[in-house]
Amino acid sequence: MVDWSTLDTVFLDMDGTLLDLHFDSHFWLEHLPRRYAEQYDLHPQQAKDQLLAMIMAERGSLNWYCTDYWSERLSVDINQLKAEVSDRIGYRPHVPDFLASLRKAGLHSVIVTNCHPDPLALKLSRTGLDRHVDAIVSSHELGKPKEDRAFWSDLARRVPYRQERTLMVDDSFPVLESARDAGIGQCLAILAPDSTQAPATRHPEIPGIRHFDEVLPTLQARPPLPSQ
Repeated sequence: MVDWSTLDTVFLDMDGTLLDLHFDSHFWLEHLPRRYAEQYDLHPQQAKDQLLAMIMAERGSLNWYCTDYWSERLSVDINQLKAEVSDRIGYRPHVPDFLASLRKAGLHSVIVTNCHPDPLALKLSRTGLDRHVDAIVSSHELGKPKEDRAFWSDLARRVPYRQERTLMVDDSFPVLESARDAGIGQCLAILAPDSTQAPATRHPEIPGIRHFDEVLPTLQARPPLPSQ
């Protein structure tokens, strides 16, 4: 599944990989449409249909993930609305143990996320996730999403890494394909990003797991890297 012996860097997606995607799914599919309908006096389903059409038109672009863009486009305060349901933010199963095992093995762990800095700050304040990894990079800092192959060369200037000794873990197949095409040595898909939804179908070429307990035994058996 993963050859830990060949790695020194692990890139980790956040939403749907470390944190339960249910928060984001609920926000964009339920909470935002409901509050948008209230603000503009629309039927809830009408609001949902309008929003989904606008959102899907931006899929794969940086705008898709940008709360500033959606706040301006919809004339609503996206960050305030996210805070209203922030009690739904939480870890996916086995994540704390997995992150602790990465650190014990001496692997450099970096969250590489498309999350905008504002909701990122909200999620970190709720989870303390930043205390369990070595660095966090938002694609908004680099001006392009992870789906863009050029993202990975820009990332190397921010977080130097050796492609052949790096693992990327993500719940997005397009992101994993982008990382693979850019030369990342190993990729691992998360198939159950949302605790309320059925797992995704496996990718034909990229290995996948439902939860981190499937790789914890081999990670914990890995001898730690020597101190630098």
